[in-house]
Amino acid sequence: MAATSLPSKILVIGATGVIGKHITSAIAKASSAGSIKSISRVSILTSAATVSSPQKQPLLSSWKQQGLSVIAGDITNPEDVRNAYRDIDTVVCCLGRTALLEQIELLRIAEKTDSVQWFFPSEYGTDIEYDATSKHEKPHQNKLKVRAFIKDEIKRLKVTYVVTGPYADMFLDAKSGHEEAGGFNTQTKQAVLIGDGNGKVGLTTMPDVGKLVVAALANPDASVNKALKVQSFVTTPKEILAEFESQTGAKFDVKYTAMDDLQAEEKQAWEKGDSLCALLTLRRIWAQGKTLYEKTDNEALGLSPQDMEPLSAVVGRHIRGEPC
Repeated sequence: MAATSLPSKILVIGATGVIGKHITSAIAKASSAGSIKSISRVSILTSAATVSSPQKQPLLSSWKQQGLSVIAGDITNPEDVRNAYRDIDTVVCCLGRTALLEQIELLRIAEKTDSVQWFFPSEYGTDIEYDATSKHEKPHQNKLKVRAFIKDEIKRLKVTYVVTGPYADMFLDAKSGHEEAGGFNTQTKQAVLIGDGNGKVGLTTMPDVGKLVVAALANPDASVNKALKVQSFVTTPKEILAEFESQTGAKFDVKYTAMDDLQAEEKQAWEKGDSLCALLTLRRIWAQGKTLYEKTDNEALGLSPQDMEPLSAVVGRHIRGEPC
């Protein structure tokens, strides 16, 4: 494919993960429905354990019915990766936080594979280059290392980062043991808001992450070699609270966490090696307004506000207990 041509043969890595399944489903739908007519093949590279997992079978079967191919292999095995890349022109990576550095070798191999022209690193989430302070944030370090490798070592591949900000579906969750970090509990009708609850935050629903990746694939002129800043909507914790109360018909017991208290809890979590320490840092970043832009790239990708899911949709899923 030329620098600005549409993708034809797409490989997704990390397809069955938390965000990967939404991205893969959107790509599979775009292919089967013909909304990106250039796509002739969609494949995923996944582990043998995933292929044989009974829990994953419904998802894999639904994709296969849409024409998706499943390749069993190990992303840490160069030969498996090279075999998966054969004849592929576009790689969409959806690896989770603990596997982000595996992308360096995936990129190295892709750079040496002539057919691979376009690579989407796993950047979905908080903007790691929002401002001068971003480079110091601990949860950003692995993504920054991947970006540095791309800047220094990748010369031929086209690269697109899809920066979505926090996932709305997860933003709503109150985390057990760290309720002070914000969230909503529909069972107990309790909510914790950061600051005064009026701080704006840009959010992207998980289905919309898939929609945005497909839009980037469909619009290479707007997305090749770009760090796209995209989102579903901007809201505030108080507006989210109002939506919960409207849909449940109940008043929530509301508490507030001051920014100083959130930062103290964050510091203590890192010192203790708490498994949620990164989340606390991210929630502090979001509360500081570092998800907001004068203008996003949604419009450049051909998406209007009406094309994105509204707050009411994600709150409704949360109330119904639907899995992310």
